Amino acid sequence: MAAVLTSACVRNKVFPVLLLSNTSTRLHTAPTRLLWGWLNTVFNKVDDKRIEQVGPDRAAAEWLLRCGAHLRFKDRPSWQRDYNTLPTGPPQKFKIEEIDATDSGVMHIGFEHFKHLKHVKSVTLNRCMYITDECIGKLNLLAGTLQHLEVSSCGNVTDKGLMQLKDLSLLETLRLFDLPAVKDKTGTVHLLEHALPNCKIDAEGI
Repeated sequence: MAAVLTSACVRNKVFPVLLLSNTSTRLHTAPTRLLWGWLNTVFNKVDDKRIEQVGPDRAAAEWLLRCGAHLRFKDRPSWQRDYNTLPTGPPQKFKIEEIDATDSGVMHIGFEHFKHLKHVKSVTLNRCMYITDECIGKLNLLAGTLQHLEVSSCGNVTDKGLMQLKDLSLLETLRLFDLPAVKDKTGTVHLLEHALPNCKIDAEGI
């Protein structure tokens, strides 16, 4: 069933990531949660051939939109929210500058897309159920450009994960909010302030 559903979704460019209906209690059963987790794993997988075909920014945009995230391309004022309206053109024409992954299904395996992105300045990770310490560590792939970061309401992120942000030396703003798995909140924030002296850290609600 899962294979058939995935094939149909990809063929029709319909990506049902975490869109669980409130009208059926059956969707909250353990098998269904496992199915959606499996589908999200498929949607996060890096396709090296696709990157070669369309370029890293287009491939990353497709990944983000499949998983329910939004993005903004450099020199374009509007946010890209619809997979089917992605602009076409040569690979060098559209560069991702901002990412908002609020309520999305992005996972650590998909963060490998960041490896070839050279223009991302802002990332928001808000209410992302699959974000882990491993994901936070992979943000270092954006260390050469990332200036603004928010990590909020991501229940799997711990002190260890946040400490990996110390290498993001270009950060200008960092917002940390509602991270219940962070135990030593004061100590973690203090260490980040010491490691990132030029970054304004807002961690009042951590």
